[in-house]
Amino acid sequence: MIAFRIDRRSGTAVYAQLVQQVRQAIRTGRLVPGDRLPTAREVSERNGINPNTVLRAYRDLEVAGLVEPRQGSGTFVRDALPQPQVDVTELRQELTQWVQRARTAGLDATDIHALVADVTAQEDPHA
Repeated sequence: MIAFRIDRRSGTAVYAQLVQQVRQAIRTGRLVPGDRLPTAREVSERNGINPNTVLRAYRDLEVAGLVEPRQGSGTFVRDALPQPQVDVTELRQELTQWVQRARTAGLDATDIHALVADVTAQEDPHA
């Protein structure tokens, strides 16, 4: 089961952080089809956030086709996930090389995350 980490200083809405973390967990294989997400109440209590915020994130994930609610059972990662149109292994290798270059240039993890977030936000038409 996923454990969410909320960064209140990030400037990113809490529900968006939840959505991003589930998407990333699915992409990296930490969450697989059939895995149950924690209930809104569990996430709310562990992270000190409003349960409606969690429900909003779960609805966004459902609309994206990544999760499905099951009456009385919870919210689960869908069995038929949208498949990426590219080989993620090759992208991971390229990214690893890029991160090594960034570290050699003196950037730390925070700098790298900020740079990636900035570039991603510029490229994302929904941002």
